[in-house]
Amino acid sequence: MLLSLLQLYLTRYYLNCMEDVNQTSSKGFILLGLSDVPYLQVIYFLMFLQMYMMTLFGNLLLIIVVRINRKLQTPMYFFLSNLSIIDIFFTSSFVPKILINTLAIDKSISFLGCALQMYFGIALAATECVIIAIMAYDRFAAICRPLHYMTIMNKTLCISLATGSWGICLLNSAIHVVLTFKLSYCKSHHINHFFCEIPPLLQLSCGDTLPNEIAIYISALILGMSSFWLTLISYVQIISTILKIRSSQGRHKAFSTCGSHLTVVGLYYGPMLFMYMRPRSTYSPEMHKTLSILYTVVTPMLNPLVYSVRNKDVKLTVTRKHT
Repeated sequence: MLLSLLQLYLTRYYLNCMEDVNQTSSKGFILLGLSDVPYLQVIYFLMFLQMYMMTLFGNLLLIIVVRINRKLQTPMYFFLSNLSIIDIFFTSSFVPKILINTLAIDKSISFLGCALQMYFGIALAATECVIIAIMAYDRFAAICRPLHYMTIMNKTLCISLATGSWGICLLNSAIHVVLTFKLSYCKSHHINHFFCEIPPLLQLSCGDTLPNEIAIYISALILGMSSFWLTLISYVQIISTILKIRSSQGRHKAFSTCGSHLTVVGLYYGPMLFMYMRPRSTYSPEMHKTLSILYTVVTPMLNPLVYSVRNKDVKLTVTRKHT
């Protein structure tokens, strides 16, 4: 008798718990994550946690080093500090939720939480895209116009470029979020992804997503492609100028300065352009997840390493403070 009562109580408790989860999902979305295999979830949790800690440590260290070393208070490192701030906030808008959902039973996220995650994700990704292009122009001015560098990249221009980048990208993100959450989601509330992003949500919508797709293409062309072409043209001019340098030591120094930036450009623009410029019909959830890991976690982690490993002033400052 007691055993039967206990079994009945546990059954009702389980059903109540499942009802709570279902009610939560009806008010938001369910993030399916990277895998539902327990041992893989642990591996993904440890992997994301390690990369997140390295991202925070590396970018915070770079910001502090630039702040305390007067030699590094130049336009290039002003924009690099902006990039580090973006990377810290960018990963922080995704990774904590990913870590929680990876091991949690209830993987739901509210509509507001999803909208905020999407808003900051799009805004910070677009800002990083523009800042990378501005950094390419900065290298162009330093190598191709060395005598006029400080006049071209003056303090007022640097602050204006950074402020303008943040402002335009925040506005752009707001437009996309409003358009995305105006859609009706009657197919399913299960997002086949580990965070809220536009392509997986468009797959769930039963409404007309053409305006959203047009907005994505316009945004990608104006912000993405214009930044990409500014970066490309800047580096064509830079490489042309470097090849004219007679001294092999001078050429090596110039290539070393630009090599780190080109590495970041490739890591960032490649996955982003591939994901957002391809037709919706070719969308693949698994490939999208893989590419998303590259630009949401891997690139922000590598940025401070790539930019500081070959910089003597950065290494000297870190060594001096450590000792």
